Amino acid sequence: MTSPLSYRGRFAPSPTGLLHAGSLVTALASRLDALSHDGTWLIRIEDIDPPREMKGATEHILATLDRMGFVSDEPILYQHDRYEAYEAALETLKAQGFAYGCGCSRKAIQEASVALGLPQGVYPGTCREGVHGHVRAWRFRTHDTVTTFTDRVCGEFHQNVERDVGDFVLKRADGFWAYQLAVVVDDIASNITHIVRGQDLLDNTPRQLLLYDALKAPRPTYYHVPLVLNDEGQKLSKQSGATPLNPDDLLGELERAATRLGLPKIGADSLDVFWVKALELWKLTQSNTL
Repeated sequence: MTSPLSYRGRFAPSPTGLLHAGSLVTALASRLDALSHDGTWLIRIEDIDPPREMKGATEHILATLDRMGFVSDEPILYQHDRYEAYEAALETLKAQGFAYGCGCSRKAIQEASVALGLPQGVYPGTCREGVHGHVRAWRFRTHDTVTTFTDRVCGEFHQNVERDVGDFVLKRADGFWAYQLAVVVDDIASNITHIVRGQDLLDNTPRQLLLYDALKAPRPTYYHVPLVLNDEGQKLSKQSGATPLNPDDLLGELERAATRLGLPKIGADSLDVFWVKALELWKLTQSNTL
């Protein structure tokens, strides 16, 4: 088991909508995992995509988390306050040859990828040796190597980022920062050691590990939680019309989230009892992954 106080985890919701059953499962897993390690647990608001954000969502998310007993052990971090840190990281990557400017439009990328027979969405490397036109975005230069890590749930995972994704975006053409860079820079700044999140982000991890390595930061440990699916078998998300949590039954929402994590039914009559029992059960069920 990780020694006390060495564990630092976080929950990082995006205010593109309200909390739903899927996001609650991730929040609960991350909080219980931190508690089980006698660790520090943080909340970060990932608000770097203003066009997609819902008005008032940040305040609603934080208020809902507070009502359910999710309290950040340190001041909440807001990504909209972190642009200078992202810029500094990009400059470091540029100076080391890891980042380059890209002038490709989406249409040009799609056409070039089709012509080269590349998998859909893989960047063809058009601007690797020099930007075509003016710089629209900034990309990370990948190499033909396999990145490997061991997830506490999914086991060993391998990906050749160059072949499967291509040189990925660090700063978007619209001027906003890409998720991949922002999440790594913030996790490094917060000294996050353990990341608990949904399995939809499993294949994002190799890209982020390349950034950790390029920025000379230690890699965290990962735990990718199984997804909550809707009736059509799709990931429950804001985009798929997930229903927000019921504000009049937050204890029930927590109970259902615990069940989705594989914990036995708790049947608590208060939040305090729920957290005590849920932590006991988490320690028992996670004894082989701690």
